[in-house]
Parts: sequence; structure tokens; C-alpha cells
Amino acid sequence: MLRQLMKYLKLDQKGNCMAEYVWIDGHNGLRSKIKTLSAPPKSVDDLPEWNFDGSSTDQAPGDNSDVYIRPCAMFPDPWRGEPNVIVMCETWDPDGTPNKFNYRHEAARLMEANAKHHFWFGLEQEYTLLGPDGWPYGWPKGGFPGPQGPYYCGVGTGRVYCRDIVDAHYKACLYSGIKISGINAEVMPAQWEYQVGPCEGIELGDHLWMSRFFLHRIGEEFGVKVTFAPKPIPGDWNGAGLHTNVSTSEMREDGGMKHIEAAMKKLEARHLDHIKVYGEGNAERMTGKHETAHIDKFTWGVANRGSSVRVPRQCAKEGKGYFEDRRPASNADPYQITGIIVETLFGSLPAEK
Repeated sequence: MLRQLMKYLKLDQKGNCMAEYVWIDGHNGLRSKIKTLSAPPKSVDDLPEWNFDGSSTDQAPGDNSDVYIRPCAMFPDPWRGEPNVIVMCETWDPDGTPNKFNYRHEAARLMEANAKHHFWFGLEQEYTLLGPDGWPYGWPKGGFPGPQGPYYCGVGTGRVYCRDIVDAHYKACLYSGIKISGINAEVMPAQWEYQVGPCEGIELGDHLWMSRFFLHRIGEEFGVKVTFAPKPIPGDWNGAGLHTNVSTSEMREDGGMKHIEAAMKKLEARHLDHIKVYGEGNAERMTGKHETAHIDKFTWGVANRGSSVRVPRQCAKEGKGYFEDRRPASNADPYQITGIIVETLFGSLPAEK
């Protein structure tokens, strides 16, 4: 199959470029379609606006179904190679307003208004790999592996599964300039994590969403399903989160711990507002067990993985650094996560006119 495909991938494109436009649909999923360009784009400014049938993605009614996609970030295509690109897009309605599922636009406004604080974000994306039957890959059919313990950062047959998929994803991200900073096997077998960041401002959301798209595409090639469900298997198994590491320039400077502590008070005051946008099904994960806090109560602590927010011990020792918000679920939208954190720490913006 690969040999058959390669002879087509090597064909001359006669100066044309294939641009795959990617957007977020009405169910927090990803969609894409490809457009031919007469020349390779040098930047997103060279990419035209396009549209799609929003009634088929639950983003528009059937009698007014056009939704427009505007390019906002561009990456080299790891499947088709140069000069082809993959493009992250925002969704817009025909009246010139952001589509109701376009969370990037408001997050970008917040980032721009607070650019002087130089927000750095690093997100830890956990996910689970499933076989065609929907059961975790490598698990006994209809049964369960041994208890958790040997799988986290494990090595060897029976301890880790699908490392080939994980490595393929890692390499594809590096090739395309996605700021992936590491990977590791997680506590539950067939569950993995990769980290994206540090990125400044809105860049984090662009890179995280595109990394998810890459993971799904690679899963297609291996016949494996990717799920970002926060509690894919009920019972005594760890869930999957999207731990969010945050710092501002003030937090990174000497004496920054006072700014971190001030942030804790603000995060506590808006705990429920954050939970509303921190992912669907998160209550099944945030039970107070399996390295989570309880969803109903805000807590924070140094080196405490059972709290809502953790401050690394090294940061507390040095009196500066960053904090880790452990509440977001693995399926949460990074634009919403980073946006509400900026809003909570420095205030909301007036509505656009």
C-alpha cells in the first residue's frame, strides 16, 4: 500500500500547492478540506478565505448554511511534503461576525489586549488509543490488563502500546514546526501524553489544535482511534486531562511568587466559570481520586497533584516561575482555556461593536 501511494506523492505538481484547511466544528471536533493554489503561500496573508456547508457540521442552519473559514496559522504538510501546507482556520458567519463555535477570536482579542504581560502557556495533552472495537489498544478483548503501576513511562512489551503511532506523531509535529516539547506513556495502559509549549499568547491554541489534527490523521493510517474523553474507562483507571501551565513576565521575575499567589485568589473566585469551559464529562474525571481534585472545590498547593492548581516545588523554592492548572479535561478547547485564564487574571474586554 505504501509503495503504491509513494509513486503518486512523488508526482510533479506543476508549480501548484495543496492547502488543507482545518477548522473546529460544532461538536469540538475537527474537519478539513483541500484547496489548490497556483503558487505556494509565503504567509497566511497569501491564503484566500474559503467556505463550507455549516449545516453538515452543526454550525449553521440549512437555509443559511455558508460558513466562512479564515486562515490564521500555517504549517508544512508532513504527508504530502513541500510545498504543500496545512492551515488552521477560524469560522465566520456571513454577516461578518464570528461563528458561535469560534472561540479563537475572543481569545486572540484577550491575548492582544494583555500582550504586555507576555503570557506563556504549556499544555499537557493526554489521550487514549482505541482499537476498531472501541476498546483500549492492547487490552484483552472484553477484559482488563493488570492494575496501574508499571505503565507510566514504561518500557517493554505488555507495558506500553502503540509507541510507533506516538513516535510518528512526534516526528510529524517537529517537521511541521508545531512546538511539541515532549512525550510520555501515561498511568493507564494505551494512554499517552504529549506536551505543547511554551508558546506565547494565541499561538498555543493554534499549535495544540493542529497537533490534535495530526494525531487523528496518523491514527487513520494505523487503523487506531484517538479519544480525548476525560474518563474513557470507568473504575479504578486514571482519566485524561489537559494540564495547563501558565506564567506571565511578572511571575517569572524575582519575587514572582506573590503574583502567583494573587492569581490563586482570582482563580478561586471564578472556579465554576472555569469548570464550565474546561471540558465535557469532566465530573467523571475530577472525583478527588486518581491525581485529581474534586470538581466542586478549588484548592491549590505546592507539588500537590491532588489539588486544582499545583505550584511546582522548584518554583516555590526559587520564589518565581509558573503554576499548573490541573482542572481542564483532555477534550477541552485550548482557546477557551487560555482565554478565560487571561480574562480571570486581568479582566474581560468590552464587547466588539
